[in-house]
Amino acid sequence: MYIFAGILKENIDKTIFMINPIVKTIELGDGRTITLETGKLAKQADGSVMLRMGNTMLLATVCAAKDAVPGTDFMPLQVEYREKFAAAGRFPGGFTKREGKASDYEILTCRLVDRALRPLFPSNYHAEVYVNVILYSADGVDMPDALAGFAASAALAVSDIPFEGPISEVRVARVNGEYVVNPTFAQLEQADMDIMVGATEENIMMVEGEMKEVTEQDLLNALKVAHEAIKPMCRLQKELEKEAGKEVKREYCHEVNDEDLREEVKKACYDAAYRIAQEGNRDKHAREDAFMEIRENFKLSYAEAHADLSEDELAEKNALIDRYYHDVERDAMRRCVLDEGKRLDGRATTDIRPIWCEVSPLPGPHGSAIFTRGETQSLSTCTLGTKLDEKIIDEVLDQSKMRFLLHYNFPPFSTGEAKAQRGVGRREIGHGHLAWRGLKGQIPTDFPYTVRVVSDILESNGSSSMATVCAGTLALMDAGVPMKKPVSGIAMGLIKNPGEEKYAVLSDILGDEDHLGDMDFKTTGTIDGLTATQMDIKCDGLSYEILEKALMQAKAGREHILGKLTECMPAPRAELKPHVPRIVQITIPKEFIGAVIGPGGKIIQGIQEETGAVITIEETDGVGVVQVSGANKDVIDAALGKIKSIVAVPEVGEVYDGVIRSVMPYGAFVEFMPGRDGLLHISEIDWKRLETVEEAGLKEGDHIQVKLVDIDQKTGKFKLSRRVLLEKPEGYVERPARRERPERGERRERRPRNDEQRGE
Repeated sequence: MYIFAGILKENIDKTIFMINPIVKTIELGDGRTITLETGKLAKQADGSVMLRMGNTMLLATVCAAKDAVPGTDFMPLQVEYREKFAAAGRFPGGFTKREGKASDYEILTCRLVDRALRPLFPSNYHAEVYVNVILYSADGVDMPDALAGFAASAALAVSDIPFEGPISEVRVARVNGEYVVNPTFAQLEQADMDIMVGATEENIMMVEGEMKEVTEQDLLNALKVAHEAIKPMCRLQKELEKEAGKEVKREYCHEVNDEDLREEVKKACYDAAYRIAQEGNRDKHAREDAFMEIRENFKLSYAEAHADLSEDELAEKNALIDRYYHDVERDAMRRCVLDEGKRLDGRATTDIRPIWCEVSPLPGPHGSAIFTRGETQSLSTCTLGTKLDEKIIDEVLDQSKMRFLLHYNFPPFSTGEAKAQRGVGRREIGHGHLAWRGLKGQIPTDFPYTVRVVSDILESNGSSSMATVCAGTLALMDAGVPMKKPVSGIAMGLIKNPGEEKYAVLSDILGDEDHLGDMDFKTTGTIDGLTATQMDIKCDGLSYEILEKALMQAKAGREHILGKLTECMPAPRAELKPHVPRIVQITIPKEFIGAVIGPGGKIIQGIQEETGAVITIEETDGVGVVQVSGANKDVIDAALGKIKSIVAVPEVGEVYDGVIRSVMPYGAFVEFMPGRDGLLHISEIDWKRLETVEEAGLKEGDHIQVKLVDIDQKTGKFKLSRRVLLEKPEGYVERPARRERPERGERRERRPRNDEQRGE
């Protein structure tokens, strides 16, 4: 008996038997493969899968509580996506040198996975579920965020957690007119469309992405390509599930129901709820109060009819009444729409709520605007800054700078809630990112400013992210940002009951229509095409016919809203507002970058101190890009003058204002350009013969005009003259030039030294 790798030899076979991974592989259309492996890592989790594509590897784990927390009536799903810096062989930044809180990119990836998974848990399953996806290896070629949903679903598949999947997610990009599934980083740079799609084998569940003004049909085609790529991924997970022996999921019973009470609530409340839905009250709070009154009246009548119940028993029944009445209200609203084409606020399915806009409501910001659509209102501001204001991104696979920022804030008072605002949540990050995607493509790449848009939602009743796009467009134009085209956005909804052919696509949805409906489909775009989209679907069997109808109806709505925006602000301001800092950008040869900066930044710092300007310089595409910003034109001109003098190329025959830096017996050295000294020979100071430089009255620090008369081709030294700028005296006779020495021929080679003779 002996020990091998810490294991007794007699137990080696037993240990190997315990580690018996299951491996499944799928091939993409271009020959790349994705591998799923389970049974090797994180075996104490309910489910775990290692996904590999190339050298990119993600570990997905899932754990679920055995029972629900009492009183839970929602799906407590928590999705986490984290990237390890070691995956790319990098150290994290910061003092502690370890991963900290999730970045915006990681949060956005979490949301992509969450939105595809959440609708597929059983409606009465309320146990806490935690999904963790960790990037452990990255090659910088394949994009890990496109694989996170696939890995998470596979982990659920090999667990016994109830889940009505599987799903998968893919990224689809259009490169040179061709649709590419899960493109590489390099391919994505050339794409005019970038969308992420999550779907089951039967239905699309989630879409998010950005485009460069593509058509609705282009988007539909991309969705079809994505779904065809997802189908075999879902079938692979079913094979993995079967091989892992996890086809039978755990039993659960997280809801206590009283079917008699359910029927009683429906019978007593449905007609009254339908009448409220039919009234078309545009006041959100009045409508909520009316619905609530129906429920509370039923509770009172129920309590009177069941006086024998204890307080605890009555509290349990009231909780059930709340749940059952929610379903009654949902059914009443949906039937009113399907049967009468009438929505909660009285609109038809294609109607857009009343819109009013205002630009420059705030005098302080560089640009500001208010956009109000119905009971949704955004107050947006635009700030213009310098290159120093760019956002530095330091992530595992992305080290870059961002020059267009958009931040979205959703304070509780926007919905009339009396509670404190606790930082920035995932919702704010997600909504802001969607609006950012919608607008960023319309800001010219050569616009020298760093741009920040902040949207504060002052009222909310549906589609506040699209209000942000509209208000952001106006604020940008008010600030004088030369947008290529204005952008508008709209949110679409859907009412479709299972097994029923009848459906309704709703334009510009309310918050209740989002909550009680089957789809939230947001699109942004210019007059010429789509720029961003986000879609969440809660129903089964959504056909491409319905999607096409939704897209075309959305296009009509966007164009209507765009008309309101251009009516308020036809074009960007031609001139920046007086208090906006001015920026001038110039390019210089890259070999002069060091000269402008100076040793230790001495030169550029000196220019900034002397002029009051802010100067940034960087090398881009083989040239130095210099940005000069200042409060007024004089400041900028002064700084530009100094920079241009540094980078200027000395030209023979030009006259310069110089400063005498030193005096020698044979002449003076004059700095005629920043960092460039030339010799003013004593013979070139004056027409008359001088014995000393001092005879001409010249000394260190004197300003003097000189002409560059020659540049030595071998040494690069500059020859200056002062006398050629003076009037030539009458009768002046030029001294004959010194006779040149004759050529002495080639020099003879020296004889080799005889070190021995020298005693060495």
